[in-house]
Amino acid sequence: MAETLATVSSIPTALTANHEAGSDGAADPAELTRGLTGRRKAAILVLQLDKAACAKVLRELSEPEIEDLAAEIARAGDIPSDMSAAVLREFGILQSSGDNGVRGGLEQSRALLMGALGEGRASAIMDRLATTMFDVPFKFLQNADARQLLNFIADEHPQTIALVLAHVSAPLASKVLAGLGVELQADVAHRIATMDQTSPDIIRQIEANLQRRMANLLVPSELAEVGGVQPLVEINNRADRGTEKLIMEGLEERDPELAEEVRSRMFMFEDLINLEDRAVQLVLRQVEVANLAIALKGVAGVVHAKISSNMSERAAASLAEEIELLGPVRVQSVEEAQTEVVRVIRELEESGQIVVRRGEADEFVA
Repeated sequence: MAETLATVSSIPTALTANHEAGSDGAADPAELTRGLTGRRKAAILVLQLDKAACAKVLRELSEPEIEDLAAEIARAGDIPSDMSAAVLREFGILQSSGDNGVRGGLEQSRALLMGALGEGRASAIMDRLATTMFDVPFKFLQNADARQLLNFIADEHPQTIALVLAHVSAPLASKVLAGLGVELQADVAHRIATMDQTSPDIIRQIEANLQRRMANLLVPSELAEVGGVQPLVEINNRADRGTEKLIMEGLEERDPELAEEVRSRMFMFEDLINLEDRAVQLVLRQVEVANLAIALKGVAGVVHAKISSNMSERAAASLAEEIELLGPVRVQSVEEAQTEVVRVIRELEESGQIVVRRGEADEFVA
């Protein structure tokens, strides 16, 4: 493949921009490589070079350019034969033999670097890449406005919505989940809880598409493990009581066993009765009496008793009077007050000041 040596000078440009070379008269390569970055095209090209040509290319690159190229090769995955051939034509190279696709990956990247640069330099580059190349998926959404994100993904497939919410922070995910329709909400919750492993290529495709669509509105391993029961528990624990109730009812209809597992890991307002007295006293110090009175409207007497037993006689009497004076209270107001109390409990738990016990005596919620 002697023609490839003439392409050495094109690689640095390709690493920073899409290559615009014409075709040799075959099917327009731009149609097959539309959407590929210059880096990805350069990586596909290098994967098809023989050892001598690859060494020639890499010797012409700076250290940062080599790292960029090695990272892209590691991310590349399987490349279809028609796409790899189209990339060759874009660089003005006639495909010399074979009609097979190529495959990238960490091992392929390491092997190419070792063959061209030697073991020492190749290992140093790969070690640096190991700490920098694998970005957290959907990192660009961490500061996103929940309403904007909801507007953009509400019409997506439920599995896509679940994938996105499993990657973003629980507070953001809970707000978006709360904004979905009841049926979709339950479907997405179920998919988050049952999600296991997802191809990183699929994750990157969804991420790139969403980032492109939201670009003007946002403030500036081979299989990735995402989702599962715990992310849903964290989302639920930060959602308002109304949303939490709808999610759990939807899960109960779809998968009773899963719903029970999620419920067993969650802390609900009524679980106050499982707290030690010292823990209840710490909670009460951080909750206003007026808010506590609203939170206690309509709950079981055993919860009232647990609270009152950890207050002075005078304070307990004052609380009872406050509840009586409230009269009828909107359900939404009660749920908001209860959510605030649960938030205080979780903060005390996360700071290590209290221990929250759920289910059997030897089970704990971290």
